[in-house]
Amino acid sequence: MTDRAGRGCLIVAGLLVASGLFHLGVFALDDRPWSGPVSWRKPFTFGLSFGITLASVVWVTSYVRVGSRIRSVLLTVFAADCVLEVAGITVQAWRNEPSHLNTTTATNTAIAMLLAVGGAVLIVTLGAFAIPALRGRTTGPPSMALALRAGFALLIAGLLSGAAMIARGSIDRARGADTDSIYANTGFLKDFHGVTLHAVLVLPALAWLLAHSRLSTTTQVSILRAAVAAYLLVALGVLLLAT
Repeated sequence: MTDRAGRGCLIVAGLLVASGLFHLGVFALDDRPWSGPVSWRKPFTFGLSFGITLASVVWVTSYVRVGSRIRSVLLTVFAADCVLEVAGITVQAWRNEPSHLNTTTATNTAIAMLLAVGGAVLIVTLGAFAIPALRGRTTGPPSMALALRAGFALLIAGLLSGAAMIARGSIDRARGADTDSIYANTGFLKDFHGVTLHAVLVLPALAWLLAHSRLSTTTQVSILRAAVAAYLLVALGVLLLAT
């Protein structure tokens, strides 16, 4: 997409990916462990994930039938929210503090609340794109329509799983649970969350490749259906292994 909002979002996506890779280098030089609520893994994975997701959404929404002005506004809000989420997590990593569900000080509480609000904004903005995609209001070949429908459905599932982790952690926090047990109880959805979020890139990318092949439309749709089924099985398997 070549409009101003799309170009701006792609620049932001590149900066988020660069931030993630930078923190991978920081991890290599520091002695902080890779796992746990206070690690360099979080700014690395979140920077990389949010950057890739933002770029993916810029691309796939060019196939979704929404008004150009509405699309620009939604993309701008989504990009700003991606920056907010990565910035909050990165600041906490440098402060050597857990990013989510951390209410030990006023600063930690403010950052945790901002991240929670940012999560809600993610659901609203991406949901606004998901609704027309799920209703089939898309352009491109039939395989792309199927890819967008499945990709956005899985993306929303991933966002809701993130909200579920925050909700579960908030309940545990209200009950007086310690930080380690809170993160242990909420972490079982982490891998499912990660896998489902990126379906909105993987499946449309496959549809794009199929559309540029010599395969018939029927064959393309059949392959895409098999890919969707495989992706669902992987996501379900990840969820079952974590429970």
